[in-house]
Amino acid sequence: MATLSKRSTIYLDPALHQALRLKSVETSRSMSDLINEIVKEALAEDAEDLSAFDERANEPLISYEEMVKRLKKDGRI
Repeated sequence: MATLSKRSTIYLDPALHQALRLKSVETSRSMSDLINEIVKEALAEDAEDLSAFDERANEPLISYEEMVKRLKKDGRI
């Protein structure tokens, strides 16, 4: 069974629209297809970030100063 699509109007920066049009032609995919894929990827990334926050919720907090000390000790700054 085919998925029903919802229609939306979006406003894109002209340069972004041009780039999307070119990508559409280059990949033989519709602009809607490309936008749907990009939005799904962004939402999946958000879900991963939220999951990581949940996993770290019980970790002890450290101060900014302590973090700077650790970074200096490890030679990162």
